[in-house]
Amino acid sequence: MSSQRIRIRLKAFDHRLIDQSTMEIVDTAKRTGAQVRGPIPLPTRQERFTVLISPHVNKDARDQYEIRTHKRLIDIVEPTEKTVDALMRLDLPAGVDVQISLG
Repeated sequence: MSSQRIRIRLKAFDHRLIDQSTMEIVDTAKRTGAQVRGPIPLPTRQERFTVLISPHVNKDARDQYEIRTHKRLIDIVEPTEKTVDALMRLDLPAGVDVQISLG
């Protein structure tokens, strides 16, 4: 396991939730003796939607909505068996999407 790398990508709509989750992952990895690179903030995706609020006329009456998707990247270099075990048992909030890849 010592020659591998674990790459963890996190996505969430709430930046406080994703920051809390990244700190939990980093603390867990450091506690088990792995070397951690990150968290690296990736560009935030902003989607904007404009909706007509009038049912018939008045094209000037519009509402605008925005969804921001925050992303973070964490690399765990030289993970140990303890690190993988601890990361598998880690309980993260429901609003955070986690993608794990081995490289």
